[in-house]
Amino acid sequence: MLWRRLLVLLLLALSGTGVAAAVPGAVVIGLDGPIGPASAAYVVRALHAAAERGAAAAVLRIDTPGGLDSAMREIVRAILASPVPVLAFVAPSGARAASAGTFILYAAPVAAMAPGTNVGAAAPVSLFAPTALPGPEDKRPAQRDAEMAKIANDAAAYIRGLATLRGRNAEWAERAVREAASLPYDAALAQHVIDLVANDVPDLLDKADGREVSVLGRTVTLHTRGLPVLRVAPDWRDRLLALLTDPSIVYLLLLVGLAGLAFEFSHPGAYAPGVIGAIALLLGGYGLNLLPVDYAGAALALLGLALMAAEAFVPSFGAFVIGGAAAFVIGSLLMFETPGLRLPWPVIAAATGFSAALFGAVLRLLLRARRRPVASGGRVLIGRVGRTIDWAGHAGNVLVEGERWRASAAQPLLPGQAVRVVGRHGLTLRVEAAPGGEA
Repeated sequence: MLWRRLLVLLLLALSGTGVAAAVPGAVVIGLDGPIGPASAAYVVRALHAAAERGAAAAVLRIDTPGGLDSAMREIVRAILASPVPVLAFVAPSGARAASAGTFILYAAPVAAMAPGTNVGAAAPVSLFAPTALPGPEDKRPAQRDAEMAKIANDAAAYIRGLATLRGRNAEWAERAVREAASLPYDAALAQHVIDLVANDVPDLLDKADGREVSVLGRTVTLHTRGLPVLRVAPDWRDRLLALLTDPSIVYLLLLVGLAGLAFEFSHPGAYAPGVIGAIALLLGGYGLNLLPVDYAGAALALLGLALMAAEAFVPSFGAFVIGGAAAFVIGSLLMFETPGLRLPWPVIAAATGFSAALFGAVLRLLLRARRRPVASGGRVLIGRVGRTIDWAGHAGNVLVEGERWRASAAQPLLPGQAVRVVGRHGLTLRVEAAPGGEA
């Protein structure tokens, strides 16, 4: 067996891709963390690559708290359309297939879990209604909400259809959606939620060998024992998309963008803050467009920023800063409510402190600096007193504020005489004799 693995590694190094073309094997796809547009694109691409390379099986290793419904459905569609049998495997020990991960596990022809893992809590979360979903006979007020009823019924029908397709426990699947039920690995096997329990990927391939599964409507017998394992890693596009759809990154990009533009508007001519702010704002807006956002929370966060910025224009002895910071924190907490995509407290705390410092103090100092009298240039010379260096008739050279200037006067002056600046034309000063000969 060792020589086969070495051959696979050699072909992998020579081809520069994640899947060897000449040797069929088991492709391992890691689905870790929240499920979003980036993870969906990665799984879809990896399944397509596995089919093109003639892989014998694809192992989708799952460890997720859940994620976006749209991304989950994209992964499910890719699994159902894949000509390569997909083995969904909740692993390693301590992993979970919660929320959207439960749907993906049910969609795979083979569902497996490692010891110490759990599955369930698949109740969909609405950004505009309570998260508790009513059961079929529940008469609570939440059931009367048409939007939540649609969400609950749609999700329940979806997972029940997947369970029926794969011959698994449909009753528990609906409970996972309506009641957020969860099961550990052993109970999931006993209740026929999954097909088998395995310790790791090689153990899974050995136990799945000989099973008959349905792939694209036809029955396929798995021959997976001893297959070489080929791991497909996310490429640079997947990593970039993952960054741009990470709520924390999107949140910080928007904050940096607003701060950069605010700095540029309050201090024109700096250019760099404006350019950086515009780019950050556009990137953050792109990520925000791909994520589910509670717009009430986003509006509250913007109101908080506006209140903190108002402190720079209307000093309120800190009232605007304190009220704005409170609104900003509450809005930030409400902005992303999807499981696995919520903003962590340290990010919110750091962003609030940064915003309060920038809008409450820095911008105020900048505006004060702009309102000060001009301390340089031609206008500051008017009224200054200097002394002539040399003079002939109505023109000569004078020393004003330590600088030598060409000067003219309506009356003849003497060398060394004290003069006062009364005007300027280009690089020539207009002067007159200073009263009392003062210098």
